[in-house]
This record gives sequence, structure tokens and C-alpha cells, in this order.
Amino acid sequence: MRTSVKITAAAAATTALALGLTACGTDSDPSAKSGGGTDSSRTLVVAASPTPHADILGFVKKNLADKAGLKLEVKEFTDYVLPNTATETGQVDANFFQHQPYLEDFNKKNDTHLVSVGTVHLEPLGLYSKKVKSLDSIKAGQTIAVPNDTTNEGRALQLLAENDLITLKAGVGTSAKLSDITDKKGLEFKELEAATVPRALNDVDAAVINGNYAIEAKLKPAKDALVLEKADGNPYANIVAVKKGNEKDPRVQKLVKLLHSDEVKKFIEDTYQGSVVPAFGDAKS
Repeated sequence: MRTSVKITAAAAATTALALGLTACGTDSDPSAKSGGGTDSSRTLVVAASPTPHADILGFVKKNLADKAGLKLEVKEFTDYVLPNTATETGQVDANFFQHQPYLEDFNKKNDTHLVSVGTVHLEPLGLYSKKVKSLDSIKAGQTIAVPNDTTNEGRALQLLAENDLITLKAGVGTSAKLSDITDKKGLEFKELEAATVPRALNDVDAAVINGNYAIEAKLKPAKDALVLEKADGNPYANIVAVKKGNEKDPRVQKLVKLLHSDEVKKFIEDTYQGSVVPAFGDAKS
């Protein structure tokens, strides 16, 4: 069984991050904190989204970590902000939930200093619906929900544009915003926090959903999506991130090596059947 603690954004709204993590350990509990050097015997604490990130880490912990001499603890977060905040402040040693464009945007907006130490997998973004059966059935007057954070909204709009549901200004790339749509083709859009988009499926005609949240909502991206992102050349592979200066922590390096193993590749392929795709790679210089 995986050792983890779930921390919600709602809880964070009413208490400071440090207090939000008290259930996992207090400041007086050395095993609950990162920092203090890079002693390879200390437990590596990693913040992760529940699915597939914590599941993949759970596989590593159960099957590979002990043999490699790595003590691993996984703390689950259900939003896209707190894992980075916790890594920046040293409440955790690393995180595994995001792609490089999101990390770069987060650093810029929050004056954080986080860097990638390697890519692990890709979760293709997809368009889903409980009301229509195909792209051709999406018509003027219908509403599509999209994630509201900068990188994932741009990514969602590019997916819609590539499938001729909208037209975007030339050259906007993955930073596209709703204001960059030059032809909505009669469609309406509803911006929502990425984690809440799956719950809106009954209220909208279609929704662009991040792969991890689709899986958590019991959707099967490879089967249920009206259309999925292409994997080839996709810049949105999910990464392990640490605070700058901790890239060479031997525990972090050991974790990345295990995540890039043949055993993890097989686990991803067997478990997710194309809904999550291995995308092993080194950090970009």
C-alpha cells in the first residue's frame, strides 16, 4: 500500500501551507522536512498528483526503491499550485505533476526557482463529451470547458484549432488565450480550474481535460476522448522538479534513474494502455 497524504486546495485556502502539511509531520519532525544537506540515507519526500504520478511513484517505492537504497515518501496534492510552493519552501524535496511550460510559467509568476531533473511520461490532453459522439457533432451555440491556467488553456485552444473547431491568430502558439480566437465558429467557452473540468462534463457540451484528471474521473483517454493530442514532438512531457541547487541530490538522481527504468516503462504501458505514454528524457539545459 502506498504511503501518502492528500492535501486539497480548499484546505490551503484556510490555512498556511506549513499547517496544511502538519498532518504529514511537523517542523520538529526531521523526517518530514527537506533541506539540511543531501544525506542519501534521508527519506526523499516527493509531492505528486494522485494519478498517474503518485501511482507511478508507488510502483517505484514498492518494487524498486529498497533494492536501490532509496527511502521514498509520496505526498499527494490535488491541485497545480501547492506542489510547487511546497518544493520551493522545502516542505518536500521534489515534485512530480507538471510539464516544463507550466513550470516556467509558474516560476515567472510566483518568483520561484524550480528546475526539471528529467521527463517521465506524457498525458495526452483530450476533448471529451457526454452529449456528442464526434467532432462533427459539435455545433454553433454549444459550450466547451477549458482549463484556465495559462499553459494548459493555450494547449487546449491549440488542440481545438488543430481540429478546426476554432481559428486562432497566427503565431500565438501554446500561449494562446480566448482573446486570440479569431473565429469561435459560434462556440462558447467556460474557463475552469483544470482539476474541476471533469466535473463540468454534465453541464457543458464538451470539455478539454488534462490526462491525469481524465483518468481520475474514470475516463479512458485512449478510448473515450473525441480527439487526443499527438505524442510525437509534444513538449508537454511531465517532469520531476526540484528547487534550483538540488539537482545533484543523490536521492533525486536515484529516483530519476528508477523512473527511467524498463520496469517503470512496462508499468506505464501495461497500466494505462496508451492513456499515459512513457517519455523518458534528461532535463533541458
